[in-house]
Amino acid sequence: MAINLADELSESAIITNAPATDWRSALTFAGEALVASGVTTAAYTAEMIAAVEELGPYIVIAPGLALAHSRPSPAVLRAGLSWVSLQTPIEFGHAVNDPVSLVIGLAAPDHESHIEVMSALAGVLADDDRMKELAAADTPARVRGLLASYADGA
Repeated sequence: MAINLADELSESAIITNAPATDWRSALTFAGEALVASGVTTAAYTAEMIAAVEELGPYIVIAPGLALAHSRPSPAVLRAGLSWVSLQTPIEFGHAVNDPVSLVIGLAAPDHESHIEVMSALAGVLADDDRMKELAAADTPARVRGLLASYADGA
């Protein structure tokens, strides 16, 4: 049975129209949503930011999309996601995929537990029409509702 992303994202893990001013604040919103939903401690947010400082904007994986994450660490309490749509697109410094308008936070306690979630997420992200609908969603409930409808085959 396929994973329903709506089940993986509580409303506390979703922020719409976040007023980020730079890539660090965008990642901070993603980290705060992970903390609010009980997925990580605040230390994980600092780890995500440090990873980009060290490795560059590798987390910008597609046009307009950043997958914020760090290595598994004690700051990860359980596998989970956060979803942050940005009020204004932000430059991360990626040569091709900037600016970013959606930041998805990913936390995993190990290298395997997030594979199914990533597969379900990839299915949604690969569909341009679904991404447009999700980008326009202005409340956490709407994001979850859309994700649930995709899992139901709508």
